[in-house]
Amino acid sequence: MERVSVIGGGLAGLIAACEVAERGAPVRLLEARGRVGGRATTLPGPYVANLGPHALYAGTALWDWLRARKLDQPTRRPRVTGLRLHWQGKVRRVPPAALLSARQLRGQEAPVDRAFGDWVSERCGDDAAALLSGLAGVLTFDHDPARLSAAFVWERYKRILLQPVPTARYVVGGWAALVERVAAHAAAHGAQIECNARVDTLSDIKEPMIVAVAPRAARQLLDAETLRPESPRVALLDLGLRIRRGDPYIVADADTAAFIDRFTAVVPSLAPHGQSLVQASIGMRPGELLDTAVDRIEVILDQAFAGWRDRVTWQRRAAVKESTGAIDLPGMTWRDRTPIAYADGVWLAGDWVAAPGHLAEVACVSAVEAATAAAASLLSRAHSL
Repeated sequence: MERVSVIGGGLAGLIAACEVAERGAPVRLLEARGRVGGRATTLPGPYVANLGPHALYAGTALWDWLRARKLDQPTRRPRVTGLRLHWQGKVRRVPPAALLSARQLRGQEAPVDRAFGDWVSERCGDDAAALLSGLAGVLTFDHDPARLSAAFVWERYKRILLQPVPTARYVVGGWAALVERVAAHAAAHGAQIECNARVDTLSDIKEPMIVAVAPRAARQLLDAETLRPESPRVALLDLGLRIRRGDPYIVADADTAAFIDRFTAVVPSLAPHGQSLVQASIGMRPGELLDTAVDRIEVILDQAFAGWRDRVTWQRRAAVKESTGAIDLPGMTWRDRTPIAYADGVWLAGDWVAAPGHLAEVACVSAVEAATAAAASLLSRAHSL
């Protein structure tokens, strides 16, 4: 029998390989680098930092997929204390009145063709619109969530932030530990995983294939410059800090849509004893340099983490592009993105293609759909011989 080829060993590619193998079809996964995981990477230590502030979310398709295979643990639930809001230049412990006024949005369906900021402003006022838009930075990674489709942003609010019980889950050992579990599950079901197996052209691959790579690599492999999803540029700042009593757990910045998470408040093993691992992200404005974006993060740190500059023991900064999933502008939905069934015998998977969900959930949903179709195609061809 022929086999299905999965190009790319990130989370989407690994899930696709698992799904094909579980259906009894031969599958090989080709990863260009020396390790699988793609953007789901984690430093080995002493600061066990992901590439950006990652979390799983209970109740999503990805969480359900992992739980069905007993791959979701060990994880930790978030804290309910130590939360701070940076709003109008001040760090606050108590939610402002503007946030309470947004309660009237509960139960409403947001329109696809309106900008989120305009939709909220019309119903709750300008302050509530600015506040909710800024807090949506953690849901979208965009520099200005107010400009995005109201339906896109509000759906994420309802599924993630407005749940009565926190849905976030922190992966013990970082996302690399999660990747190892998924890769082992794929191999146990017969998937062949090959690292350092760079693919520069698809012309030599005649079998059904799933392309599960980032947009830039997809443009090259498929020779399709049009594969340019609307996706934010994001600045990342990671810090190792000597612990200080009173440091917050999370700072959500409603002024600039930044987000700061002290991961060791939930999983202390992510940093050496006596140290904190703090990871921050902020959407980069058009044309903004990394240093300028990091300066904006540091303004918040100055107010929220007393004396942090004198407590730094390690730091890392990076700018990422097309690495946080697609976003939808007014008038667009996930259905308008590049389809999973891309061409005859070619399917796409990733957090930027036409599948519903939130961030990594999109990668999971698209991987399952692509694998289902590819495996069915392969088995059908085998039966016809």
